[in-house]
Amino acid sequence: MSFPWFRMTLLGGGLMGLGYLLMSATVPTPEQTYAAMSPDLRRKVDANRAARLLQEQTIKRQIDAQNDPDAGKPIWADQQNRR
Repeated sequence: MSFPWFRMTLLGGGLMGLGYLLMSATVPTPEQTYAAMSPDLRRKVDANRAARLLQEQTIKRQIDAQNDPDAGKPIWADQQNRR
C-alpha cells in the first residue's frame, strides 16, 4: 500500500482553488470599499492619500538630487571657473 500522491495533490489543489474562488467572490474591491464609506471617512482617506503622495514626491526629489552628479561637488569648486 503506497501513499496516494496524485490523489492528495489533486485534493490539495482543489481546496486551494476553492479557497481562492471563495475569497474573490466575497472580498470587496478597493473601489467598492471606498464607495461604501461614510463621507467623513472618505475625507480622511483622501487626506491620507494626498499626504502620502506629497511625501512620495518629496522623497523622489531627494533621491533625484542625490543622484545628480553636480550635487556631489562642493559649491566653491565651480565658482573659480566662472570668474
